Amino acid sequence: MRKLALAALAAVFALSPLAARADFINILTGGTSGVYYPLGVAISKIVSDKVPGARPSVQATKASVENLILIQQGKGEIGFTLADSLADGWAGKEDAGFKTPLKKVRALAAIYPNYIQIVASKDSGIKSIADLKGKRLSVGAPKSGTELNARAILNAAGLKYEDLGKVEYLPFAESVELMKNRQLDATLQSAGLGVASIKDLATSVEINVVEIPASVVEKVGTPYLKASIPAGTYTGQDKDVPTAAVPNFLVVREDMKEGDVYAITKAIFENLPELQAAHVAAKSISLKDAMKGSPVPFHPGAEKYFKEQGVTP
Repeated sequence: MRKLALAALAAVFALSPLAARADFINILTGGTSGVYYPLGVAISKIVSDKVPGARPSVQATKASVENLILIQQGKGEIGFTLADSLADGWAGKEDAGFKTPLKKVRALAAIYPNYIQIVASKDSGIKSIADLKGKRLSVGAPKSGTELNARAILNAAGLKYEDLGKVEYLPFAESVELMKNRQLDATLQSAGLGVASIKDLATSVEINVVEIPASVVEKVGTPYLKASIPAGTYTGQDKDVPTAAVPNFLVVREDMKEGDVYAITKAIFENLPELQAAHVAAKSISLKDAMKGSPVPFHPGAEKYFKEQGVTP
């Protein structure tokens, strides 16, 4: 009788993705003051609660570029990335930080857009991109998705790093601390709207949210899109500010089992309110847009779930 019971239990576990083995799922995010990290924590909880046998953990990283390299190396299972970094990684663009093409990376889903947010202290006098000339600007961690965005936007606006007074390669929180101490004039941060670091800055010093004109966005081209930072997003911002946006993706390793990725994808998209509670940026995540614009193939497990829901590229 006991043998029969054990056999029945084993059969049930065999049918459950991840359940027959305690699978460790490393979720690669970004800096703790950005958007990737709190959403990674929320995904960890969802996967832990909804996917039997999964043992997720969250790793703070330098974001897009590092995440893609770690996925390629087999050191992570789920990663956040910007679409342009994903395209550069797939192509193996060395000047973007990729020594070889990352062909083991697969898309799980398109999620929310990153807004390129240039914020200057009011005291700096910076009101336009042109005003950054000769000023001190932080462009994000070296070779991060944010830094690649900074290069693209500044280049399209006719500026090079050499034109700036000083370039700092710092994560969001550290950039803000330097601005509070008047050691930095401006920071460029590529993140969801309402990012904690800029919220913190805006409550400490008076700021200008700097416009990125539509002409600059058009010059950069795909995957950059014209967007707007709505008035009131940050303390002291009393009007809408035109800017650029870049889609974000969740990616996984090519060799992950179809059933595992299916279960993870299903858990995420059937529990979106939990992601939205973690950060306002997640309100832009939708099932209907989940297969839009990927520069790399989707994992079969994710494709299977989206096909069941009537979602196509």
